[in-house]
Amino acid sequence: MFTGIIEQTGTLIGLTDRGGVRRIAVDAPGIAGRLREGDSLGVSGVCLTALDVNPTYFYADLASETLDKTSLGSLSAGALVNLELPTAAGSPLGGHVVQGHVDGCGVMTALDPVVPVASPNFNSETTDWTLKVRVPENVRQWMVPKGSVAIEGISLTIAAFDGETVTVAILPLTYWRTNLHTLKQGAPVNVEADVLVKLAHAQMQAAKKPDLELTEAWLVAQGY
Repeated sequence: MFTGIIEQTGTLIGLTDRGGVRRIAVDAPGIAGRLREGDSLGVSGVCLTALDVNPTYFYADLASETLDKTSLGSLSAGALVNLELPTAAGSPLGGHVVQGHVDGCGVMTALDPVVPVASPNFNSETTDWTLKVRVPENVRQWMVPKGSVAIEGISLTIAAFDGETVTVAILPLTYWRTNLHTLKQGAPVNVEADVLVKLAHAQMQAAKKPDLELTEAWLVAQGY
């Protein structure tokens, strides 16, 4: 289990196709030295298994499902990826419960600085940013305003959802510490819905109450 609090970014330094599997090499000093062969870690929101680790970098294999369903399949050498080690039992839950099981690949439609128009004091390193992501159709049923969502493995709060696109606020620390500052409009991004929302939705379906709307008030009343 992860919490969506990114520890650092790593740099993709190699990709090798091996039949139906693509092996990636990630330069990640600081995290690589803490890994052992077979350990799990989150790579831009995808739970992968570390292979051939050393103090500077590690390898991981991407199955065809991962290549087809996540943003990792579109990356090339030099790309930054977000890295997070699993959360130890009893540790503070800094973000929300993130499984590393990506629900779908969304599209970043905007990432704009929040500054006054023509502000003479604009500083891109200190301003907030507004991120908009068009989420896949199969994920939209779990998007709840003020609820949580993991985008590229980052725990974020949904500020607004228009039925197709989620809007979230990005702090300067998040913008510069993650791979968000490297992404361009139209970039694919990994989206994982809050597992608690998914469980609540499944309970509603099992109870056969299609007229019950999934709202923030209903989730609070049910103890989520």
